[in-house]
Amino acid sequence: MKQNTHFTYFKPEKQGVYPVNGGCLFATEIESFNDCGLILYDKNGTVTRIPFDRKGKRGALYGIMVQEEKFPFTSYNYYDGDRIFTDPYARGISGLEKYGEFGNDRRETKGTFFSEEYDWEEDSPIKTPYKDTIIYGLNVRSFTMHKSSGVKHKGTFEGIIEKTDYLKKLGITAIELMPAYEFDECIYASSSALRTMEEAVKNCTLDNRTGERVNCWGYQKGFYFAPKASYSADRPDISFKNMVKTMHKNGIEVMMQFYFPPELKPSYILEVLRYWVIEYHIDGVRLSGFNIPLSMIAEDPLLKETKIRSIYFPINEIYGDKKPFYRNLACDNGNFKNDMRRFLKGDENLINQVIFYQKNNPAGNAVVNYLADYDGFSLYDSVSYERKHNEANGENNSDGTDYNFSWNCGAEGESRKKAILKLRMKQIKNGLTFVLLSQGVPFLFSGDELANTRYGNNNAYCQDNETGWIKWKGNKFSEEIFRFTAELIAFRKKHPVLHLEEELKVMDTIGCGYPDISYHGTEAWCPDTSYISRVMGIMLCGDYAKEIQDDCMYIAINMHWEKHELALPKLPKGEKWIKVLTTAEDKQEQIHLDESRVLIEDRSISVFLSEKKQQEKVRKTKRKSSNVKEGMETF
Repeated sequence: MKQNTHFTYFKPEKQGVYPVNGGCLFATEIESFNDCGLILYDKNGTVTRIPFDRKGKRGALYGIMVQEEKFPFTSYNYYDGDRIFTDPYARGISGLEKYGEFGNDRRETKGTFFSEEYDWEEDSPIKTPYKDTIIYGLNVRSFTMHKSSGVKHKGTFEGIIEKTDYLKKLGITAIELMPAYEFDECIYASSSALRTMEEAVKNCTLDNRTGERVNCWGYQKGFYFAPKASYSADRPDISFKNMVKTMHKNGIEVMMQFYFPPELKPSYILEVLRYWVIEYHIDGVRLSGFNIPLSMIAEDPLLKETKIRSIYFPINEIYGDKKPFYRNLACDNGNFKNDMRRFLKGDENLINQVIFYQKNNPAGNAVVNYLADYDGFSLYDSVSYERKHNEANGENNSDGTDYNFSWNCGAEGESRKKAILKLRMKQIKNGLTFVLLSQGVPFLFSGDELANTRYGNNNAYCQDNETGWIKWKGNKFSEEIFRFTAELIAFRKKHPVLHLEEELKVMDTIGCGYPDISYHGTEAWCPDTSYISRVMGIMLCGDYAKEIQDDCMYIAINMHWEKHELALPKLPKGEKWIKVLTTAEDKQEQIHLDESRVLIEDRSISVFLSEKKQQEKVRKTKRKSSNVKEGMETF
């Protein structure tokens, strides 16, 4: 030990490392009675060991204060007998800075010291209500790693900053990062990292494997208090904070996914979430794993205005008969993906599910709707592949789910046939329309707005290459999908009747002559919910939009492979239905002369708004001008 190094034992109240004048306070949990203590490293590689003492012990916590003039230490670890371990509370980690750097053995990690100085410039949470939120999921590395991304700092938090204008143009309100805390992405032969959410839920682990590959997703135990160094072009903490601050300045919230394995304590999980909200100003979290204290998290005062997303929340246990003062909890609606994909491809007996999902918006928690996520098929692949193609994962195509509820539109994989490409484009547009015109919170995964493909790989956890990365190079197909996605998002934002605070009741509760939502078939007010039905008209009454007066809206859905007529409900005198959106190839209006029926193209959705007849010419002119400006610019 250096002669100038002074240390003092103290009885700690919490774990972690905290700066003091001329040094640091160190506190960690060690339950054994072995020889244990602190290891300090300086920039020259000199190692200093300081043993713990019972004078600095409280419960299972040991504390020591180390001071030295011109504090020379750059990193630290703890030892417990022969075991050396890195602080699970370390706010910075060294040893994992280079992504996917394999050696002869596992990489050695050390805790690093954290600077608390940062100018947030009066940054504060945005607190966009769930009803107005549109979430955009992304993997930090995969988002901008491809050469076509056009960013300077590929695969980093800085790369996300460089895509700010793109995110604003798309219109999303929140980005949700896949795990961006520190973890070792290198998968070794003895690794037992969990690959997919399905495997995590089932508590299955990988068999021993050979060969070097990386875990691109990060659903494994990590260092939960430190941003991932290899996702940064500068100091990780500064890079992450710069990203959050930039997003907030542009009206975009930042959410982050956390996976917690079984060995972590509920109290530790709660500390992690509180820390990221306080230190990094994140606006929300998505939780998965084991032993997650959902009730504790939901009831924690500090997290009351933080978006919390999980598969499930015990809402009755949390709220009882009370209504939340701020609806910050959201449940994943996983069945939405499966059932709506089946409906999209024309399966039978799904009309009642469509009715339910379109208005599902419970009071106690929001629901998140999506057709694609990081696992499973991308949106493009769900209309291009019927079978998974995971051969490149090196597991004989045995990994990943076998149930994709997909349809390849007539050809497996890439195709140049115009008829197939037109059908795929229509199906992608239909899928996006289902997600963005339903009452729940829409979730898009990055690249789906560009028709990004993972080449049929539905478990691309180890594909740090073009399979897993987003391809940004535009073509007419991807440009049209982007244009349509941005148009749908703008349309949703403009019409509050599509994202109301309270769930629709299918009743006229305000005496306006129309129920808040109603269903129609070949005859108005008479929906066909039979086993073979694939056609439905949904009317939303704009009078129920409390914030601003909205138009009445009629969503005509036809997932049959033949054209169908639908009845249009009669509007008040002086108003008529005008088509404003369609996924059909034929964009021409198909409303009959008596304005009571409409012919809907096969496998398509059309949206109509009520407008006063004298305004029709003016609005159609504005709409035409808007469409001319909608073309997508260079990414």
